[in-house]
Amino acid sequence: MFAIPLGDDGAELRPLEPWQAEEFLAHIDRGREFIGRYNGLPDVVTDLESSRAYLRSYAEKAATDTGRIYGIRSDGELVGAILLRTMDTEQGVAEAGCWLEPSAAGRGLVTRAVRAVIDWAVEERGIHRIEWWVSAKNEPSIAVARRLGMTKEGVLRESYLYRGERHDMEIWSVLAPEWRAHRQRD
Repeated sequence: MFAIPLGDDGAELRPLEPWQAEEFLAHIDRGREFIGRYNGLPDVVTDLESSRAYLRSYAEKAATDTGRIYGIRSDGELVGAILLRTMDTEQGVAEAGCWLEPSAAGRGLVTRAVRAVIDWAVEERGIHRIEWWVSAKNEPSIAVARRLGMTKEGVLRESYLYRGERHDMEIWSVLAPEWRAHRQRD
């Protein structure tokens, strides 16, 4: 299996596949409350069967070229993930998302991982627009969007009902020409 180094600190990005369901579930269990503050994944991945089903859904997306999921590893341990939740190569639009365990937060792992995935999507798959949907309360994720040179396009007020609370969702994006210009400045 391939790995993309995310720096010189032992962090790397690797595909996640259904055969890794047990490891994926253990990862979600370690970060369940932290991840679940803004992300519904911990309510979906609750046991080995649901973990396998979730990863299988992304294997199917990879097979149909409509999405991807990659694990963020630190010294070999799965500590987070980045995904292309949707990917429409005909329209050239994809939506990226992410999460981390609390032990991995604040180290720039998400920014580095998303950068690698956006590079691939833009340069290899011809994606023109990458979207980033985020709860308006999720400051760390909004900071990632800013660091990646994304533009805030708007707010969908109280559009996301999660655990009994309505969240405003911000939509950020970066277009391929903007991404290339941003990468040249890095």
